[in-house]
Amino acid sequence: MNYPEELLYSKSHEWVKLEGEDALIGLTDFAQDALGDLVYVNLPEPGGELTVGESFADVESVKAVSDVYSPVSGTVAEINEALLDAPEEINQSPYEAWLVRVTGVTDKEELMDAEAYRAFAETEEN
Repeated sequence: MNYPEELLYSKSHEWVKLEGEDALIGLTDFAQDALGDLVYVNLPEPGGELTVGESFADVESVKAVSDVYSPVSGTVAEINEALLDAPEEINQSPYEAWLVRVTGVTDKEELMDAEAYRAFAETEEN
């Protein structure tokens, strides 16, 4: 599994790339591997509010539909529209296939660095 050092991670297996007051959010390599081949992505509307710990999107794989939980609070500034037509990009490049860009980011205290997330993910595999 790959866990880039420059990102932060949530216990629900989302990654966060902080860019000042903004953040990109996506699914981790661990998450996409556990989900299997993704066939559909449902993303929120720009302007919508995200609350840490609450579902903001869902992804459908050949196995099941799974909620995506917000690792931070803020406002959706942009969605990655390319994923609507090509959800498999999450499987192919999970750290490039971001889901949403969020502005006014708050509630990021629970996020883990790569080392802590790696250790957490290892406990999830067992």
